Amino acid sequence: METYGSHNYPGRLFVVEGVDGSGKSTQIALLRQWLISEGYTVFFSEWNSSPLVKKTTSKGKKKQLLTPTTFSLIHATDFADRTEHDIIAPLKAGAIVLADRYIYTAFARDVARNVDRQWVRELYQFAVKPTVAFYYRVPLEVSLGRILTGRNELKYYEAGMDLGLSSDPYESFKLFQERIVGEYEKMIGEFGLTVMDATLPIPEQQRRMRKIIRPNLLGVRRMRGSAKETAWAGLAREMRPSLTDTPERSAR
Repeated sequence: METYGSHNYPGRLFVVEGVDGSGKSTQIALLRQWLISEGYTVFFSEWNSSPLVKKTTSKGKKKQLLTPTTFSLIHATDFADRTEHDIIAPLKAGAIVLADRYIYTAFARDVARNVDRQWVRELYQFAVKPTVAFYYRVPLEVSLGRILTGRNELKYYEAGMDLGLSSDPYESFKLFQERIVGEYEKMIGEFGLTVMDATLPIPEQQRRMRKIIRPNLLGVRRMRGSAKETAWAGLAREMRPSLTDTPERSAR
């Protein structure tokens, strides 16, 4: 799997992974704002967002018609559509693409639903390899606390109720999440995921994320200077003597 998804596109692809409640979405949102302020062209893509299968997915979930295999195939279709339009095209143009969840979400969730591990990996062979794939590791009790705070109920598939793990939605959710965490941990070495401590303060997590990303930005074209550079340039223009104040004109 070492050559899995290799490509020569000039752009960069950064993805975040982790269980629900890990804080990964917050971190990629902050990263997006920073990259834009630095003058980079940034595209964003998130899991299960293709309009191609949105209605089908919603209908299947509502009527509880999705088996683990059909669930897997629907998500693969969604991902294939987004890969072609929202990921590869920007990468070819030299832009930065940020993805909130990537193929590793399928590898974790589908296998947690007892879909064959190798079959799922082969299903996503068309995916391109990320420049950096971050895995936000968080104790399960912490992520569960974040998710369940203020929630009146859990959705059927979200809780893994289709697996028959428990008749109680909250217990089923916990057991399902434990399976997902186990799959993520196995993928760290297999795919070279960059592990992030999701229990650290949000600013510290972001600082570490940017430090890892910076070296990978070398050679990426920027549409304009960073906000700081723009501010300095403006200050320099204000301090620069005007033509009417040149020594030659003053001597006349």
